Amino acid sequence: MTVHAVVVAGGGPTGLMLAGELALAGVDVAVVERRPSQDLAGARAGGLHSRTIEVLDQRGIADRFLSEGQIAQVAGFASTRLDISGFPTRHPYGLGLWQNHIERILAGWVAEVGVTFYRGRDVTGIAQDDTGVDVGLSDGRSLRAEYLVGCDGGRSLVRKAAGIEFPGWDPTTSSLIAEVEMAEEPELGIHRNAFGVHSFGRLQYEIRDGQVVYADSGPVGVMVTEEHVGSTREPTLRDLSEALIAVYGTDYGAHSPIWISRFTDMTRQAAAYRDRRILLAGDAAHVHAPDGGQGLNTGVQDAVNLGWKLAQVVKQTSPESLLDTYHAERHPVAARVLRNTMAQSALRRPDDRIKAVGEVISELLGMDEPRRRFAAMQSGLDIHYDLGEGHPLLGRRMPDLDLVTAGGPVRVFALLHEARPVLLNLGEPGRFSTTPLPDRVQLVDARYSGLWELPVFGEVPGPAAVLIRPDGYVAWVGRPGPGGAR
Repeated sequence: MTVHAVVVAGGGPTGLMLAGELALAGVDVAVVERRPSQDLAGARAGGLHSRTIEVLDQRGIADRFLSEGQIAQVAGFASTRLDISGFPTRHPYGLGLWQNHIERILAGWVAEVGVTFYRGRDVTGIAQDDTGVDVGLSDGRSLRAEYLVGCDGGRSLVRKAAGIEFPGWDPTTSSLIAEVEMAEEPELGIHRNAFGVHSFGRLQYEIRDGQVVYADSGPVGVMVTEEHVGSTREPTLRDLSEALIAVYGTDYGAHSPIWISRFTDMTRQAAAYRDRRILLAGDAAHVHAPDGGQGLNTGVQDAVNLGWKLAQVVKQTSPESLLDTYHAERHPVAARVLRNTMAQSALRRPDDRIKAVGEVISELLGMDEPRRRFAAMQSGLDIHYDLGEGHPLLGRRMPDLDLVTAGGPVRVFALLHEARPVLLNLGEPGRFSTTPLPDRVQLVDARYSGLWELPVFGEVPGPAAVLIRPDGYVAWVGRPGPGGAR
């Protein structure tokens, strides 16, 4: 039996990000992935929101994604685009980039930090005890881990085997997405009719003046609402053809499918993100309609919240109870995503009354205050963990300030590249010289003379010192002295 400190089931974006976080912290981590390579059939998710780009920037890898994607204003609610270009962030935009590229780039980074992979294998069974988890693989091999994290999708075997309930709502609508060749040219773009919302496009595109401009040739990407809900079998070309004919009266000569998939508005969330030595992240913990493009982003941010906590527990620098804060902080975030995606999927219904509701909401979102609030929610920039009363920074993301230090200028996010906590002293240098610090905490004396501003919240008073968690959120704000910093 092979032993690892942590085994991650699933090598999608969430699993890859978590593995990278653990490896940065010096934890022996292995990923079990059913695919023989990182190749992904289909486009799946289509981009990154601002907060996720910030997270990648905190690890020094954001440019790898930005160099391949299309910067655009991607935040939106239902059919209303929400501009975040004026928000206080170094990345006041989203990024159009298909999931297969996101995974490829993430996998390249993970390979650099040293992670063991078991590819072409499924997790077939698990058994946990007081000291760890036995993980059975489809090739007959067994792994032993101190902790197992299920990043294995909405049908998560890990979640089911752990007996974690997955309450929520059954689907009310179903859509097919595919990439196929077509003998006839459909009208590209988004279409709405009595059946629902549908679209045609091409994977190759550019964004010009905020508008998507597709390539002139190549396979066509299709999204079409199905007439009936409830099929659980893998969709076929015949299913796609029948759905197109029902909606358009023709299937445009669809043939030679590259891939076909199905999504619904099923909405569920794990009742608990942790059962002793088993944890859940990403789609294994929450599934919802794809409206707003929030699924992949929420999963990656789950991983960054969990990674440093799990590392510190494994290395016995923090008590096991620290893992309980993962559920406490991330469950409410996903619950809010579930709520807003349910609202958006309801607004897609082909009903004149629902259409009227959508028009009223669009009018409201044209006002500055509602726009800013919803844009911050959709982009992840307003996430606030409840760390108690105090300075407005407490529990919120640390702004990426341009600091001046004895060693020269440095950005805050550059201090987080190694995923270590940072105690940032913005007062008189040396004020924390008598404060005993754990080795993992970086003490940085710096100066900053600009404004402190948070999305939606606005300008806040500049603190004398902040303790920044490895995930970029502020854990403590204060001054040196008895009790506080310790």
